[in-house]
Amino acid sequence: MAVKSYIDAIREGLDLALEKDPDTLIFGEDVGQNGGVFRATDGLQAKYGEDRVFNTPLAESGIGGLAIGLTTQNYRPIMEIQFFGFIFEVMDSIAGQMSRNRFRFNNTRHMPIVVRSPYGGGTKTPEMHADNLEGIVAQVPGIRVVMPANPADAKGLLLSSIESNDPVIFLENLHLYRSLKGEVPEGYYTTPLDTAAVAREGKDVSIIAYGGTVPLALKAADTLAEQGIDAEVLDLRTVSPLDIEAIGKTVQKTGHVVVAQEAQRLAGVGSKVMAEISERFILNLASPIGFVAAPDSIYPFPQAEGDWMVKADDIVAKAVEVVNYD
Repeated sequence: MAVKSYIDAIREGLDLALEKDPDTLIFGEDVGQNGGVFRATDGLQAKYGEDRVFNTPLAESGIGGLAIGLTTQNYRPIMEIQFFGFIFEVMDSIAGQMSRNRFRFNNTRHMPIVVRSPYGGGTKTPEMHADNLEGIVAQVPGIRVVMPANPADAKGLLLSSIESNDPVIFLENLHLYRSLKGEVPEGYYTTPLDTAAVAREGKDVSIIAYGGTVPLALKAADTLAEQGIDAEVLDLRTVSPLDIEAIGKTVQKTGHVVVAQEAQRLAGVGSKVMAEISERFILNLASPIGFVAAPDSIYPFPQAEGDWMVKADDIVAKAVEVVNYD
């Protein structure tokens, strides 16, 4: 398998989806000739034409409305929101329309919409560009929220999302775009939605993470191994709906749990994970659940970002605390 960056895997997935289905369209701000602000769609307009890959006005609400309308004509829209901090402008389309229409029409109409958007810190972006808002959309019934943590999953989960007849919020970690590389299978393949994956086997403590926190969890597991603690890392991949079976399996295996997220403590989906564990698997726990998250404050300006964000050492410290709990 070829080694590719996270963003190259996403671009390849988009290319394959357009090649496979002539009714698949990509649109958003600057996605056409410029290839998107991060070049995720670079070269796709030249290859497939302006009718299938095209720019929209600077109006997220219009992008969402266009996607909904296109589904009534049997298209499969892939709409890009340039930064996930801009999602508020299109929340009515997402929470009030996309999420409900299959129910409204008794499953006679589908909403095969993929909402692509980058999120997350570590690149010193301006205000409203790095916010972790997955917890907001994960609370909306009727949509999936997918957050891949490596290039192979980025491609496979994207293609599964495009094939889905449900609307999918597909969140791409901004810091991982070019900083993370990995082996990616060639050709068209899909990775199942709604399923977590064990990113590292272990027996002493389970680190449950998603998105940009998974590489931190894996780094923390390496450090913990040097201290004689064998950590398992569970990558949630889809954060709504959660893979409860996979969560229960790792809890039952280790009896010690740390949940890690990049978002603030009151945001993200970590609290939901902890609640499910407490309700379903509390008798399998040998210690309280550890929680690693950013402070409950507004996302800081770039100068303070490095001090504010979760680090691998934070996960290490919490795992040691959980394992050694009396």
